[in-house]
Amino acid sequence: MNESNYNAVSHTARKRFGQNFLQDGLVIDNILRAIVPKSGDQLVEIGPGQAALTQPMVDQLADNSSLNLLEIDRDLAAQLELQFANDQRVNIHLGDALDFDFSSLRQQAEKPLRVFGNLPYNISTPLIFHLLQQAAAEPQADVISDMHFMLQREVVDRMAAPPGSKTYGRLSIMTQYYCEVEPLFDVPPEAFSPKPKVMSAIVRLLPYKTLPLQADQPQMLDKVVRAAFAQRRKTLRNGLKGLISADQLEALNVDPTARAETLDIATFVKIANALK
Repeated sequence: MNESNYNAVSHTARKRFGQNFLQDGLVIDNILRAIVPKSGDQLVEIGPGQAALTQPMVDQLADNSSLNLLEIDRDLAAQLELQFANDQRVNIHLGDALDFDFSSLRQQAEKPLRVFGNLPYNISTPLIFHLLQQAAAEPQADVISDMHFMLQREVVDRMAAPPGSKTYGRLSIMTQYYCEVEPLFDVPPEAFSPKPKVMSAIVRLLPYKTLPLQADQPQMLDKVVRAAFAQRRKTLRNGLKGLISADQLEALNVDPTARAETLDIATFVKIANALK
């Protein structure tokens, strides 16, 4: 692809929005090949920015598909309105993804949403939790079918981390509880303007239609996991003090002297279900 096609509009990146604009045509091609837009898709892009990925996606969009663009920057949203004014398949929403009700878009669509975007590093983790909660709030509604995100590689590593690894923690457990996590490929700083100081990566998240492990109260699961990893060096006896006793843990065949990073997701679900 010709990279010059993606930078037609001049815009100064704003630090408060964590803006790093993708400008590498090869990376854009690889992302599109990972997403593979299909006929009838209901797509949502978070943070389209200067439309570097948006325009190539629109070029591949079927007539019976739609693309909702969620942009927090008023100036960029106005530019997007002008750029796609004559395309009825494209809808622009001005707002913060952290507050956006993605299920409202699902109610207007015949198929589950396919969400993608280059997420700002400063909100990536809370936004992932927001999307997971939206997807899981009404499992029967099948809100989101898949997500493809550009994230800081360290965040992707934490999402996919197995028990026992140094990067295994709350993000790993809660993401893997709701989704199949598939890291796809790395993206170097040179692919952006301005260049970030860290490596990025593309990850694919596939929400489970039926959860392989079922917490009676997902909020309790998150509470247990949050407490267990609040201080990684603490044992479960100390980390979960006030939630569950050492005797109760032993009754569940869980070692109170173990550290949280050694427990698999099934064990955390078991603890949470004992506290319902």
